[in-house]
Amino acid sequence: MTTGELSPTSVDGPALPASLRETLPGHYYTDTSIFRAEQESIFEAGWFCAVLAADLARPGQYETVQIGRESVLVTRGRDGGTRAYLNVCRHRGARLCTEEKGEVRRSFQCPYHAWTYGLDGKLIAAPNLNAMQDIDRVEYGLRTVHVREWLGYVWLCLADEPPSFEETVIGDVSERLGTPDAIVGYQVADLKLGRRVEYDVKANWKQIVENFMECYHCATIHPELTEVLPEFADGLAAQYYVGHGAEFGEEVQGFTVDGSAGLERIPGVGEEQDRRYYAITVRPQVFINLVPDHVVFHRMFPVAADRTIVRCDWLYLPEVVDSGADIDRSVELFHRVNQQDFDACERCQLAMDSRSYRRGGVLVPSEHHIGEFHDWVRQRVG
Repeated sequence: MTTGELSPTSVDGPALPASLRETLPGHYYTDTSIFRAEQESIFEAGWFCAVLAADLARPGQYETVQIGRESVLVTRGRDGGTRAYLNVCRHRGARLCTEEKGEVRRSFQCPYHAWTYGLDGKLIAAPNLNAMQDIDRVEYGLRTVHVREWLGYVWLCLADEPPSFEETVIGDVSERLGTPDAIVGYQVADLKLGRRVEYDVKANWKQIVENFMECYHCATIHPELTEVLPEFADGLAAQYYVGHGAEFGEEVQGFTVDGSAGLERIPGVGEEQDRRYYAITVRPQVFINLVPDHVVFHRMFPVAADRTIVRCDWLYLPEVVDSGADIDRSVELFHRVNQQDFDACERCQLAMDSRSYRRGGVLVPSEHHIGEFHDWVRQRVG
C-alpha cells in the first residue's frame, strides 16, 4: 500500500489513511460488561503477578490479592514453599482473611464458625468435626490456586488448566528482548526491595498498558526521561523494536532524575546492556524496566472499569539497600514518569464515553504495535 492510499477501518466509519490504524472503541474502557468479561477471560484465565516473594519471608505470612472476581490468599508454607488458595471458607462461604496482609502461627481460622485450615490448606479443625468421620479433610480444605515463582515474584493462575508459563509470561519477555536469556544477567530474583509506591489511577487498565508501550508522548510530558534517554524525544519507544535498549545520553552518568551517577552496577549486566534502558510488557498487568543498577517492576491490579491500583517496586542489589545508600534520585526519575503517565491516562479516561470517541481514536506509525495488544484483548473478550 503506497502513501496516500486508504486502509479500511471499522464497518461503520470512514476509511483511514495508510499511516493510521484504529484503536479500540471508547466503550471498551468504560463498559462494566466488558470489564467483567476481561476479569473472567483475561485475569482469571492466565498468569497474574501477585506478590513479591520476599514479602512472604516466614511461614504463616500472607497477603490477599484480588484477581478478577476472586480474592486469593497467598502464604508461605512450613516447608518454605508458597501456597495460594481462594479466600473462601468451605463451610458457608465466609471471607477467610479480610486484611490485605498479616501473619498467622500455624493456621487460618474462619471467624464465622471456626473452621480452621493448615498452611497447606487442609481442614484441620471445626466444631464437632470428630463426630463427622465421613468428611474428607483434604477434599473440604481450601481450594488451591496454581503457583509459580519467577523473577522473585509469585505468579498465580486461577484456571483449572493454566496456560504454559513459558509460552505466555516468559514468551512475552523473550519476544521483547529477543531471547529469554537477556534478562538473566539482571538477577531480578536476587535483588532487594528499596522502595515501593502505590498509585490509585482513575483509568482503565488498558489505558495504562497502551501508555507504557509507546513513546509518542515522551517529548510532551516526560522532560526528565528524555534528558536521560534522548532518543525517546523522537517518539519511538524501546518496545517498538525487538531487543533494543534506549541508550543513555552522552553526558548522562546514571538512570537518575538529574542524570547524575547511579549506584553499583548489577554484576551480571553485560557490556552491551550497560548504559541502556529496556522496557517489557508482560500481559496483562506487569511492566519490567531494566537499567544497569536497578529494576523497576510494576504490577497492576484492575479494580473497576475506570480504576486501577498500580504497585511499583524499585529493586537494587541487597548490599546497596542494606548499606543505606541514597536511592532517592533513581526512585524520583521513574516516580515522576509514573505520575506524568497516570495523569495522562486519567485525562484520556474522561473522554472514553464521549460521542467523539464512540468508534475510538487512531494510532500513528510509532504506535502501530499497540494494535497487536488490542487484537489480543479482542480475541479474549469478543
